Amino acid sequence: MDVAARVSSKGQVTIPLTVREALSIHEGDQVIFRVEGQRAILARSPDLIHLAGSVSVPAAKRGTPWDDVVGETRRARAASRR
Repeated sequence: MDVAARVSSKGQVTIPLTVREALSIHEGDQVIFRVEGQRAILARSPDLIHLAGSVSVPAAKRGTPWDDVVGETRRARAASRR
């Protein structure tokens, strides 16, 4: 399906109704733009809450505060870049 839309002076585009319906995009949903060469692909952003429980967490890590998880991840990434 090819559907055209016009870019506003602010760089905004309204996603046409037929595209919103095809992708089940509703008000408040997030979308992703992926640029591949001279094309941009629009995709509906997955609702990450549906992934809850799909990854097992070692017993020793359960209950770890989120700030600790983020900090540990950032330190590990920084160390791997050295």
